[in-house]
Amino acid sequence: MDARMGAQVEDGESSDSDHRRKRRKMGQNHQQAPATPPVSSAAKPTGFAAKMMARMGYVEGQGLGASGHGRLAPVETQLRPTGAGLGAVREKTKQAKDDEKREAAFRGEVLEDSEEEEKKRRKEMKKKKRLSGVGGAASTPTKQKTKYQTAAEIEATTEGLEVPNVLKSIIDATGSETKLLTSTAGLMSTSNAMVPSETESMKIAKRARRDLESFAEEWNTVSERKKFYEMQEAQLVQEMDELEGSTRWLETVMKAIRDIQLAGSDSTVDQVAWETTTEALENLDREYADKADPSVLQEAAVAAIHPLFKKAMHDWRPLEDPTNVSSYLSRLSHLFGIQPSSNGTDLTLQSDPLLHSSRPSKSTTPYETMLYTLFLPPIRSAITNDWDPTDPTPLLSLIQTWSSLLPAFILTSLTHSLIPTRLETLLSAWKSSKPPSAKHPQPSPHTYIFPWLPFLPRHHLSPTSPTGLFSTLKGKLKSLFQAYPLTHPLPNTLTSLLPILPPSFLHSLQTRHLLPRLATHLSENLLIDPSNQDLAPLTETLAWLSPAWSLSTTVTAHLLTAEFFPKWHHILYLWLTNNPNYGEIREWFLWWKDQFPESLRDHDIVAKEWTKGLETITLALDLGQENVATQLPPPETGPVKPLSLSASQQLRQQQQQPSIQRLQDEPVTFRNVLETWCTENSLLFIPMREADPASGLPLFRLTASATGKGGVVVFLRGDVVWVREGKREEASFRPVALDEGLLGRAEGR
Repeated sequence: MDARMGAQVEDGESSDSDHRRKRRKMGQNHQQAPATPPVSSAAKPTGFAAKMMARMGYVEGQGLGASGHGRLAPVETQLRPTGAGLGAVREKTKQAKDDEKREAAFRGEVLEDSEEEEKKRRKEMKKKKRLSGVGGAASTPTKQKTKYQTAAEIEATTEGLEVPNVLKSIIDATGSETKLLTSTAGLMSTSNAMVPSETESMKIAKRARRDLESFAEEWNTVSERKKFYEMQEAQLVQEMDELEGSTRWLETVMKAIRDIQLAGSDSTVDQVAWETTTEALENLDREYADKADPSVLQEAAVAAIHPLFKKAMHDWRPLEDPTNVSSYLSRLSHLFGIQPSSNGTDLTLQSDPLLHSSRPSKSTTPYETMLYTLFLPPIRSAITNDWDPTDPTPLLSLIQTWSSLLPAFILTSLTHSLIPTRLETLLSAWKSSKPPSAKHPQPSPHTYIFPWLPFLPRHHLSPTSPTGLFSTLKGKLKSLFQAYPLTHPLPNTLTSLLPILPPSFLHSLQTRHLLPRLATHLSENLLIDPSNQDLAPLTETLAWLSPAWSLSTTVTAHLLTAEFFPKWHHILYLWLTNNPNYGEIREWFLWWKDQFPESLRDHDIVAKEWTKGLETITLALDLGQENVATQLPPPETGPVKPLSLSASQQLRQQQQQPSIQRLQDEPVTFRNVLETWCTENSLLFIPMREADPASGLPLFRLTASATGKGGVVVFLRGDVVWVREGKREEASFRPVALDEGLLGRAEGR
């Protein structure tokens, strides 16, 4: 490699003839010498350049560059003979061409040899020459003969243009008479002489033909422009006729509207004015319905009734007089371009292509604008200030009367915004954990929510929605099951709300909150006393376990087995072991069976308990009066016990039945008490996922904001609420009571 590099340097710098002879000789020897065999990769580099390249990562046998795609061998020289110039020999060596093809292959390209390209180009040229009919390379291509149009052809392509006969003879180069050729002598001989008269005639003919062609082209342009102007004139005349007809029709309509307004203003009684105006507009609609633009008729009708409608809305009390002028507007509904939809709670516009389209209009119609500016304000004021949500009848009558006349956006504003807001405010104020009294009556939610179900939006009735009426109702029912006194009768609200409560939500309320409280109520308050039996705890429990609440008889039977029968068997045992009177015991046994409903009394689980009691009585009779006190075994059941696993497995096999393991008494913590207090006072109890640095207790936020911000930060220690004094995290905590002070701070007062 070093020797070849040295040869290249000498070739570029030396100019001596001896050196040139030596270089030519070296070039010839180099071309004849075979390629240098590759050096083994295991051999160590010896030269300076080889060592330097090895340090830079070069490996012999691989190409140059970081990817190894570069040259594999040094640049070869291609010497030209003495005195030969550029192009005499091939400048590129075979090695250089191979390197170029290899680099193109790495790039995903195909590099063709220059010789192959030249051959392909020559083949294409030969093919084109064969197709064009041209001979060899030395032959001269024939010149195409110029074609001229005759005067008749020019006249045929130009509509309405007539060429004079004199000009035709000049252009076509014809004389006054037709000449006959009698001899062919001299036709094939060449003659350089030309008659001057013939030369001048040819020039005149060419000039005349050129002028005629230009004139014909301009003639065609003018003809096309004339047709366009004639068509435009016809359109303008038609538009003028239409405008003139519309003007005459508008003058007629305006005259009719003025007559209607004058007839309405002459009457001092509002009903007479409305009746007169409505009849006149109905006649106008019948007369011009098929002739006039519907938008013009609507504008005219709105202009005619606007003064009367404004006067009617001024002192209108919507809740006291829900109909008002709705009957007159209903008669004119076709004229106003609206019609009620199939469900009666929305509006659909007529499909007139001039007035309405399938897509919503970007602007309101005159009728919609009149209702928005004159009708909506008194309605909004009445709902916000005058309406009592506990009495839905007046507003419901108003909505039903006007729903077929109101645009969709106005009806949506009433039923999706104003009315649900008032209902949700009333529902939030319902203290579900307290029974109603004469001093503090509380209307049942179903009395004011059910009438609005057809009008409310879906998110207010969705069980999975985090906001809306149903979400608020779920929180109130949870508080009811957690804190409502069991000694009071079952609220009618529960039975009334049953149709709209999802079974899964109802099942969760019963198993998590109701059944544990009933079990505790029976355990603590029911005493079995044959001499003076108080059935109130049992009666109250059975009332809350009504089948109307989708509670199966099996659930009630297991509850009685866990809380009632242990006490009953214990009293029976004491009675049998202390000088029993079996006649009284029999009556007492039958009396207790009559206290339960037939479906519950004959249930398998309850029947087993009655059978167990009979077996105990039979055994006492068999033992006799002397041995019964000492040999009668006590009942196996003791105090209240959790149900066995087998019983809970049997219950899970039944459809939609609560798990009996949830009958166990859940411990009531102070956190449960605080959550109930927050629910009753419409506060949010939000875990902050943080801890107090000093005590390590988890922090909670009590707030009245629906966004979960503001309020106070607290933590619970024992049965005491500790409240942060300031808003900074370093602020100290102090204990407070669950009173109005904490409620005010949570509400930001």
